[in-house]
Amino acid sequence: MFSQIGPLEIVLVLVIVLVIFGPKRLPGLGKQLGTGLREFKDSVTGEKTDDDHPHVEAPPAPAPALTAATADEPNTARANEQASEALGRPRRD
Repeated sequence: MFSQIGPLEIVLVLVIVLVIFGPKRLPGLGKQLGTGLREFKDSVTGEKTDDDHPHVEAPPAPAPALTAATADEPNTARANEQASEALGRPRRD
């Protein structure tokens, strides 16, 4: 079936693609097609895998510092409550 495809048929397909997508979009379509084929080939052959490279996670954000008012407060229960609220933890009653 595909043995009958000659240069005239290929030119006809290219002209139809040019009319449908326009000359401005053809380079982008070619790039996307090439990238997709490359990724497909790499996934089939197993040459490049993302599993070989471990993800490096960002370090956790530092805890907010206590204000001078909570650090100097003599009532430690109240200071602990304010610190928990600053960290977004629910109150324990």
